[in-house]
Amino acid sequence: MSVRTKFTYPAKSSARLTILLLVLVFTGCSHNSETNSGHYASLAQSLRLNSDSHVTDKFLDVFDDWKGAPYRLGGNDRNGVDCSAFVQIAYRDAVRIDLPRTTLHQVKRGQEVSYSEASAGDLVFFKTSPKVRHVGVYLGDKQFMHASTSKGVIISRIDNPYWASKFWQFRRVASTHHYRISRTSQRQYQKDFLPRRYIHQGR
Repeated sequence: MSVRTKFTYPAKSSARLTILLLVLVFTGCSHNSETNSGHYASLAQSLRLNSDSHVTDKFLDVFDDWKGAPYRLGGNDRNGVDCSAFVQIAYRDAVRIDLPRTTLHQVKRGQEVSYSEASAGDLVFFKTSPKVRHVGVYLGDKQFMHASTSKGVIISRIDNPYWASKFWQFRRVASTHHYRISRTSQRQYQKDFLPRRYIHQGR
C-alpha cells in the first residue's frame, strides 16, 4: 500500500518567489520571443554606414563593448545586465546623461515623441505584460539595442512581430542640441579644437 504525502513549500521559498516577482515588475525586463538570432555585427555596421548622426556611433560604440553580455535580472555589469541597467549605462557612456535605474522611473523622463518622429538616441518602451515593461535605445532605421532576457545584449528590429505587438512609446530625454552632432560637425570640431593625437583614425 502506498502512502501519499502532501508537500508544502517552505515559507522561505514563497518569500523568495514573491521578492523575485516584485524585482521583475520594478526593473521591467521581459522575455524576448524573437527566434532569429541575427548578425549583430552586420546590423551595427549597416547602421554606421547609413546614419549621419554622431550619436548613433556613440551608442554603437557602447554596443560593441557590451554585445553578447548575458542577461541577469538586477545585474549591471558584463557578467549579467538587465534592460534598464543597460540603458542607464549606455546613456552614461555614450552621451553623459544620467538616467534612473528602473523602467518605472525612466519612463517618466523627457517627453513622448511619435513613432514617425523618433530618432537615434530616443528611449523605446514596450509593454510585455500588464505589469512588466521593457526598454531599449533606438538607433534609427527601426532598430534598437537592448538587453534581451533570452539573448543578452543585442540589436533587434522594432518591426519584428513580437516587438511590434508590444510597442508602447518613444521618449526623448534630452534636446537634440544636447547630444546630436552630425558627422560633419564632429569632424570640424576635431580639426579645429582637438590635438591631433586625440583624433580617432579610422571609421
